[in-house]
Amino acid sequence: MSNLYKDIKAEWSKRAPNLLRCGQLLGIFKLEILGGFLMPHEMSKSNPQQKDQLVRSRDVLEIAVEHSITVKDYAAFERYMAQLKMYYYDYDKFLEPSQEMHKMIGLSLLYMLATNRIADFHIALERLPSALLLQDRFIMPVLALENYFMEGRYNKILEAKKSLPSEIYGNFMDMLVLTAREEIASCIEKSYLKMTPKQAAQRLGLRAGGKELLELVERRHWTLDAQGNYDYAALNIKPKDEVPANDIATHNLSYATELEKII
Repeated sequence: MSNLYKDIKAEWSKRAPNLLRCGQLLGIFKLEILGGFLMPHEMSKSNPQQKDQLVRSRDVLEIAVEHSITVKDYAAFERYMAQLKMYYYDYDKFLEPSQEMHKMIGLSLLYMLATNRIADFHIALERLPSALLLQDRFIMPVLALENYFMEGRYNKILEAKKSLPSEIYGNFMDMLVLTAREEIASCIEKSYLKMTPKQAAQRLGLRAGGKELLELVERRHWTLDAQGNYDYAALNIKPKDEVPANDIATHNLSYATELEKII
């Protein structure tokens, strides 16, 4: 693993790493880590070789997490993050805390928030000490975002994109902003009968007539009325549910007939 570890670290530390090569090296690493995998009960505090192996595996997994975010492979992100948490929580008696741990946890929390997995978000928070939640520069901003999201202060989420604790948070913030915009659009539809495109763009934090606004309009089936305003009235009209009265009557009569036979 030694040479592979050095190759991965060297490639990822470049100003512009070759993402394809990194992916290939990480694929080989996955096979090697499985071959030398150790359960916590098999560990020995007096064995420096085992400790070194775990530290290297943890370092590479942290790179793998960032690589998966960069290439937008979110399924791989979830897999790598699940493995990494084992090193943070199950091997904590044998290893010194990683300098990247809080950043990785912050990324995991932000991903849950961006994908609207609020229950998982709060379960993950239960594992963290309160001091960390109140002081850490990677986790505090994510908690603030969650508060904005739950309170419906979506404009704050749009503003928060400008002050991220790390550049790698950008992709998940883009996802969260999209989620927030969909919530804003839903609120607009339920709160207004009509709105000008300029006002809608302003509330959504988008440029009037821009590509993103037009895509959202198409996705949510917004239409313009004769005055050039978005007309939301039709979106709030619920179709009447037809009650199959004849079928219900037939079933009830059949049920009554069968009941008479039993009695």
